[in-house]
Amino acid sequence: MAGDITGIPRRANGSEQRFPSGNCYLFLGPELGEKFDTLKTLREKQGARYGSSSDIEETSYYAGESSIEDIVSVVRNGSLFSAERLIIIKNAEIIKKRDEAELLASCVKHLESGTTLVLISEETRLDKRIEDAVPKENKTIFWEFFEYKKSEWLAAFFRRSGCSIDESGIRTILEMVENNTDALGRECSRMILFLGKEKTITGEDVEKSLSHTREESPFTLFAAIARGNLPLSLEITRSLSASKQSFQAITAALAWCFRRLRDFLALESVNEFELKKIGITTSRARADYSEAAKRWPRSAGALALIGDYEYMLRSSGTAWEEILLDKLIFHLARGMAEG
Repeated sequence: MAGDITGIPRRANGSEQRFPSGNCYLFLGPELGEKFDTLKTLREKQGARYGSSSDIEETSYYAGESSIEDIVSVVRNGSLFSAERLIIIKNAEIIKKRDEAELLASCVKHLESGTTLVLISEETRLDKRIEDAVPKENKTIFWEFFEYKKSEWLAAFFRRSGCSIDESGIRTILEMVENNTDALGRECSRMILFLGKEKTITGEDVEKSLSHTREESPFTLFAAIARGNLPLSLEITRSLSASKQSFQAITAALAWCFRRLRDFLALESVNEFELKKIGITTSRARADYSEAAKRWPRSAGALALIGDYEYMLRSSGTAWEEILLDKLIFHLARGMAEG
């Protein structure tokens, strides 16, 4: 893990990491809960310098949704309304074109005092030109918990909430919920509201709760695509669109899943140790990628298809967004193996 259970990264000597203004930070890796906690800590420390976090001008971008040229222009232009700015770029792993990476790297090296830039990715590496521009001490990789740590985290979560849960309940949650503490916390909070605090929660209770309260995400969409379930895939896509998830955010998450499928297909031996190395740690995730491998034995085809549809959207405008997204999901769910 990157740090202690609170998510505040610590240096090798155990001292708490500082967040000086006018700097860039890389928050990488698949563990979202600790990553968001650390971002919150950074925000609070900035606020302490200027009275409160409400005095900070904060802006977030998704790489691929906004052009790097536009983002860099905003970073380089000072604020008229605040002495301190926090600018966040998510899905930073997709910034790979040479001119874009070099432009961002140059921007990172010359940040003005009062501007803090945070690059976020679920991958563990970014383009080398960008990484080299960031001080090594400002890079934190948030790894997933080991299985026993996740079990401890869940038991503690329910205990703090005044609930009890048995081993079958914990095991079922780990099999059915996305593998990071942010997703686990959201689902468990809904579960407590659904089930109440009067009984010990079992595996059967967990399945019952999740079937009623589970929130759709691009990862549940990938699971439906992996099984070739086109009606469910389109239903989840509608749900995501209704919740204001953009075309770019959905396709970026699907591309991330297919890159992990690429790693899965490259494994010489499919065993627990090798799967954990690429971030597949639950039986549910293993089943998803095993099914996806049958439909897309060459993940590069899926990634190229996603790229093609992203280009078509940029060329045709948002008026075609729903139609293009449906066509993309149709082709992905049909799968290369069937085509």
